Amino acid sequence: MAELSSGWGRALVFVYGVFAVAATGRSAVQLGEDAGKLPYWLSLLAAVLYLVATTCLLVGGRTGWAVARGAVSVELVGVLAVGAWSYLDTDLFHDKTVWSHFGQGYGFLPLVLPFAGLAWLHHTRPAADS
Repeated sequence: MAELSSGWGRALVFVYGVFAVAATGRSAVQLGEDAGKLPYWLSLLAAVLYLVATTCLLVGGRTGWAVARGAVSVELVGVLAVGAWSYLDTDLFHDKTVWSHFGQGYGFLPLVLPFAGLAWLHHTRPAADS
C-alpha cells in the first residue's frame, strides 16, 4: 500500500490542507459580510470537507480511509452540482465561491481535486480481511 509520507500522497495532503485553509478563510470573510447567502454556506461546506479529507488522509487506517472516501465523494458531487448550478443561476452566484463555476476562481483545482483524491484512495484502499 502506498504511503502519504512521500510522493503523490504527500502532495495530495498538502493541496487538501491548502484548500481547507483557503476555503475556510474565504467563506469566513464572505459569511461575515453577508451570512444570508447560500453560496457562502456552500463554500463553508467545501472547507469542512477539505478539512475532513486532509485529517483523515493523515490519520489513515480503515476508518480514516473510509471517512476520507466519503468526504471526497461528497466533495465531487458538491463541485459538480454547484458548478452547474452557478452557470444556471448567475444571479445567485454573482460572487466567486470555492465551487462556483467548477472552481474557476481557484484555477479549476476544486474540480480536479476530488478526482485525484478518489484515484489516490482507490490506489491506497485497505486490503480486505481474509
